[in-house]
Amino acid sequence: MQHRIIISGGGTGGHIFPALSIAGAIKEMEPETEILFVGAEGKMEMEKVPAAGYRIIGLPVAGLQRRLTLSNLSIPFKVAKSLMKAGNIIRDFRPEAVVGVGGYASAPMLWTAQNKGIPTLIQEQNSYAGLTNKILGRKARKICVAYEGMERFFPADRIMFTGNPIRSHLRPCTEEERRAALEWFGLSPDIPTVLIVGGSGGCGTFNSFMEAECRKTGGGFPFQIIWQSGKGYSSSVSALFSSLEGSTEENGMRCCRNVRNCDFISRMDMAFAAADIVVSRAGAGTISELCAVGKATIFVPSPNVTEDHQTHNAMALVEKDAAALVCDSRVPTGLMPEIERLLGDRAAIREMEKNILALARPQAASVIASEVLKLIKH
Repeated sequence: MQHRIIISGGGTGGHIFPALSIAGAIKEMEPETEILFVGAEGKMEMEKVPAAGYRIIGLPVAGLQRRLTLSNLSIPFKVAKSLMKAGNIIRDFRPEAVVGVGGYASAPMLWTAQNKGIPTLIQEQNSYAGLTNKILGRKARKICVAYEGMERFFPADRIMFTGNPIRSHLRPCTEEERRAALEWFGLSPDIPTVLIVGGSGGCGTFNSFMEAECRKTGGGFPFQIIWQSGKGYSSSVSALFSSLEGSTEENGMRCCRNVRNCDFISRMDMAFAAADIVVSRAGAGTISELCAVGKATIFVPSPNVTEDHQTHNAMALVEKDAAALVCDSRVPTGLMPEIERLLGDRAAIREMEKNILALARPQAASVIASEVLKLIKH
């Protein structure tokens, strides 16, 4: 039967990849379903979603800047325009359900759908719900969550613990896959490897840390590093590698001794497989993927997110001995000692791997897809 479903949200890979996973699971269950994505104009979903084979419409919505800027003055007009466009999208597409995965475009679509009596489902990724989702959750038919204790934010009778959807191919690797991944990056299977990844857009804190350490050591670390720096930092990172003796560029990677750098790692499965430990921000989607692959992780929560939700996300794992944490402000002096401590304690790595893997919910996308279809059928 041909159903019509809207999935709204995006802004970062942490919202887009779970949304695509839900869409894929819906199509597996009901292949004739027509799925329309609604994102924010100019954001990465406008490229990633069509590349995955789905149609997307952009809203002119934008987020509020934390500092006083002239761009904030245009926010009310963009919101009003986005609500009007959301109404037009619903009128033309006539969805039977609307799913919100977070991000700028999620709120206008959910709010409009709820006011037109269309069933909505919210996929709340974080352990600490933001104000928008708390408000929209009052009228949502179902709220799918990834952390316990979310009754603090949403009506308990509508909450379902599902975990966060992840890319379906992510799982713990075999020794053979680990060696193949290290060969793919041109690294040795006999030297410990650290993956440093700051999300799809990169991370200034990690990049400054790596620049300082590379200049100090010339890229010669006692372990191997795979480092995703983000497209927006490409010029400064290229300048860094140009200044390092013996640096080359191979297979789209900047290389210097035992450091491999990419603006964006297209094969995160390879990067996870190659790594002994991971240094990462604590976005909900990233955490769910790290749980799925069972990797010992040092989380550095971003200080630039609403209500400090990344610290809440990370602490949910730290309290279960499933991860370590270094505060963003301590990275220049505290991150390298924590990396060295963990690499020097194989038993601690194994214990962390076991504990983080126990938190994985690999079927989350299928469970959420099933709930979306139930909204339509009931």
